[in-house]
Amino acid sequence: MSKITRRQFVKGSAALGAACTIGFPKLLRAQGLNEKLQVGFIAVGGRAGAHTGASHGAGLQCVAFAEVDRTRWGGVLEKEGWGQAAGYTDWRKVFEKHGKELDVVFVATPDHSHFAPSMTAVSMGIHCYTEKPLTWSVREAQLLAAAYAKNPKVVTQMGNQGHAGNGWRLAYEYVKAGAVGEIKEFHTWTNRPVWPQGYDRPNYADPIPQNLDWDAWIGPALMRSYIAKYRPGGDIEERHIGKSIYHSFSWRGIVDFGSGALGDMACHTTDGIYAIMEPGYAAAAEPITMNGTVGDQWPKGMIVKSTYRAKGGRPGFTTYWYEGNDENGKPFMPENPEELKVDGRKLPRTGNLVVGTTGTMLVNGDYWDSPQLIPMARRREFGKPETLLERSPGHHKEFFMACKGEKPREFSQSNYGYSGPMTANIQLGNLCARAEKKLKLNKAGEITSDPKINDLAWREPREGWGPLEMNV
Repeated sequence: MSKITRRQFVKGSAALGAACTIGFPKLLRAQGLNEKLQVGFIAVGGRAGAHTGASHGAGLQCVAFAEVDRTRWGGVLEKEGWGQAAGYTDWRKVFEKHGKELDVVFVATPDHSHFAPSMTAVSMGIHCYTEKPLTWSVREAQLLAAAYAKNPKVVTQMGNQGHAGNGWRLAYEYVKAGAVGEIKEFHTWTNRPVWPQGYDRPNYADPIPQNLDWDAWIGPALMRSYIAKYRPGGDIEERHIGKSIYHSFSWRGIVDFGSGALGDMACHTTDGIYAIMEPGYAAAAEPITMNGTVGDQWPKGMIVKSTYRAKGGRPGFTTYWYEGNDENGKPFMPENPEELKVDGRKLPRTGNLVVGTTGTMLVNGDYWDSPQLIPMARRREFGKPETLLERSPGHHKEFFMACKGEKPREFSQSNYGYSGPMTANIQLGNLCARAEKKLKLNKAGEITSDPKINDLAWREPREGWGPLEMNV
């Protein structure tokens, strides 16, 4: 892949959020409503199992898949009717050998490998579902949003399942009914990380298992030695000894591969913010406090503040993200609000506080379930708001319905036009932590306070591991 130039980046950024009405993908998919969609998978183990299962249950036909770990191939081959699917460890072969057959592709690799197959699919006119976070970097997210605008026949979806739920819709209806007044602040906290994080890179290596294609697992990142599990020594705590480092889970804490707690959970726990406020790009983001610095791994804990501009008659607002623990092991969380204290309640371990000019709303858990006005007296006094929004038939179902043409492509509501800017804002939190400073942005999502930091918003893929096609 040739380098993405500044011109390409600016062009892609300018296209974000625009309603594109011209242009067609190179391959027009013309499945009839009663025909089976031909599906491919980029990863079939772990989280990807939810997508192979949903696709099989919906009657899709698997043509090909890529999975770096051969012990996981049964996730496709053992499903009835899918035993003849072509399997590879290298995702590029799925597109090179089967691109003309595919209607739909699911991408559920580690974060650092989301962008290239997703961009390839959209550019080839193949509907694409990508797990959260949509991308590993700010600019990758912006480019996928630009590709969505440029390829108007392609249906897309990011895997933030809570967006299909009723919770954020109810919260939206409370807000539109005036239950909290004008929103001033969102406070969002998580119990992540639940994997080792904040340590130095180990100085040892292990033999690569025969079942694992390590080159394909590394993909666009810089090559490094394989390590199976943490050993004693260095700065690693005893409780983490014997736990995996990279494959198949703890990669989330490694900067080259994962996005830490922000990448793991913010697409869920901050989803309601973007759905309710439609904020565009943040005006600024800064790390308020960090337990450690960003090295080979993300820090053990941090609080990030972001500010958003006024828009559409509403005032600007501020968000606060809390993750991990301080140096004493105390979780970073907001203070318990008075509205809970009067009812003898405490904050849940994950959730949101929505603070307005005339009221406060608590959202329990990670997926915007059960929003409630606090204290209880206020909730009883206000009652239920008027229903304003259509409810979803289900996260996978809305995607499949749009792919089949039963619904418009925007019926797949967490599409790249929505989830691209959202992911860029989320990864901006990680970017300001890496820069260890406040970053200011323009409305196009470019960093203006220190333009050199824009280089950190993108990583040139390792040779041969970028998108096979890029139509932005």
